[in-house]
Amino acid sequence: MSTTVAIPDADELCVYCESRIFDHDPICVRDCDNDCGSPEYFCNYACLSAYIEENSLTTGNACVWNPDESNCC
Repeated sequence: MSTTVAIPDADELCVYCESRIFDHDPICVRDCDNDCGSPEYFCNYACLSAYIEENSLTTGNACVWNPDESNCC
């Protein structure tokens, strides 16, 4: 699976808060379970975290650790 690396426009906005991403500490995210489509840009980890939480993107996707079992994941 290959992707092309490109620098976003200087005026690219955060998917979550719509701030200019380069005014902060930008993060690029791609959904590589869906052909690594277009990147989504967030201005910082707080916006990424809030976006994940509000859209329930971790529901059903995380390993459940049980300290009583020896085989996890």
